[in-house]
Amino acid sequence: MIFADSSYLIAIADRRDQWHPRARELAEDIDDDLLVTDLVLSESVTAVGARGGGKAGMALYDFIMDSCEMVFATPNLLDKSLDIYLRYDGTLSVADALTVQVMKNKKVKEILSFDSDFDKVKGIKRLG
Repeated sequence: MIFADSSYLIAIADRRDQWHPRARELAEDIDDDLLVTDLVLSESVTAVGARGGGKAGMALYDFIMDSCEMVFATPNLLDKSLDIYLRYDGTLSVADALTVQVMKNKKVKEILSFDSDFDKVKGIKRLG
């Protein structure tokens, strides 16, 4: 299993994104199941919709719902994520801190992302 970050999902969905060619290359090499959180879904669909309209956002939503395992933020999970947020002194977003916590809980070591903030998190290998 590999975590799919919003930067990767946006790049896959938006051909004008600077990372689109690299995202396509990565997608061709991925055989593992993709893991996302509801916060990543929200970020991704919102960004793609703002760039390409509601239909583009809805197409990404459908892809995520059909192709990815979803973890929903619960109060307990958010509390643990905010500990990570504080540990990195706010340099990781709350959504990214949730990603780190979910990856830890699921024992997932790799993330598809173009966000270099994940490089500072020990135990995570960023593919991007």
